[in-house]
Amino acid sequence: MIPYGRQDINQQDINAVIEVLKSDFLTQGPQVPAFEQSIIDACDAKYAVAVNSATSALHIACLALRLSNDDWLWTTPNTFVASANCALYCGAKVDFVDIDPRTYNLCAKQLEKKLIAAQKVGKLPKIVIPVHFSGQSCDMQAIHDLAKKYGFKIIEDASHAIGGQYKGEPIGNSRYSDITVFSFHPVKIVTTAEGGMAVTNNAKLAEQLNLLRSHGITRDEELMTKAADGPWYYQQIELGYNYRMTELQAALGLSQMQRLEEFVIKRNELASRYDNLLHDLPIILPWQHPDSYSARHLYVIRLQLEQINTTHLDVFNALRAAGIQANLHYIPVHMQPYYQMMGFASGQFPEAEKYYKEAISIPLFSAMTEGQQDTVCSTLRTILSKES
Repeated sequence: MIPYGRQDINQQDINAVIEVLKSDFLTQGPQVPAFEQSIIDACDAKYAVAVNSATSALHIACLALRLSNDDWLWTTPNTFVASANCALYCGAKVDFVDIDPRTYNLCAKQLEKKLIAAQKVGKLPKIVIPVHFSGQSCDMQAIHDLAKKYGFKIIEDASHAIGGQYKGEPIGNSRYSDITVFSFHPVKIVTTAEGGMAVTNNAKLAEQLNLLRSHGITRDEELMTKAADGPWYYQQIELGYNYRMTELQAALGLSQMQRLEEFVIKRNELASRYDNLLHDLPIILPWQHPDSYSARHLYVIRLQLEQINTTHLDVFNALRAAGIQANLHYIPVHMQPYYQMMGFASGQFPEAEKYYKEAISIPLFSAMTEGQQDTVCSTLRTILSKES
């Protein structure tokens, strides 16, 4: 089976983890701050806070921005459920903004229309979460301009996008947002097995994120309500969580970060090769905005169903049957039963729903060989030629 994505682990990564296993610290040691610094350096940011998942990072990012009961958070329907669930964890309400038909990202024009309508009824969002789908940045300058006009905060969900760029600058520098979140799940660009990171340029937000990831506890006397009783002393000053990253995860991540540029270059080379090999098939290939240099987490094709005599499901099943682990990113969040119980319904976000009926993620990962890629392409060509 050719997987749609997988980790790329070398001996250097293995040695880094073994070193930690032999050390004095398995948690709360020097590897986590070193990994955080590697992200700061790569993103040209000021602060980074490592946590045990990107979902945890989204949660504490919302809390740090004081999202709470009766507030609204808006995001895209074309994402994993965590981008919306983080609002519910805070007691807030969720709504969605339809996607751009070319990038599949949250559409800035649709966002503006929705903001104009929401302002009239007093239901403007407190936070908007644009998701950099497949590693390509959203139109962050336009979204940032709307944030200044309508007063909302921005969390960039860059779970797919570390190593990518927007307007020639690294995604994660938070030029256009309050906080950026990364994921280090095994199929992402770099991995810590499980793990996430919240990045910001705001010192106060970084302080809050640090508190919230570790029970709301501090040993910083400047944050305490009274002088410390002794060197053992700490205070809980917030209601926080146990969202810490381990030293093992951080060591793996720190080692992986040394190959970040290599990973992204290879993914872009493979994506360009797909473009050349598949251009004449009855599919829509991923479009790249000229402002974006994508990290290429995913390679998503869209079937031109009117040109082929088969169904979306049949093509998907045929790929799987041929040993190609195709996938689908994503089922629109508003179509999930949990969200439909809140009142969301099919038909509300037509671009996301149309995309879902046509999209298939085909394999793309940095260790993929040209032979594996040739197999994917020839199999897809055979399936579609039979059905055209």
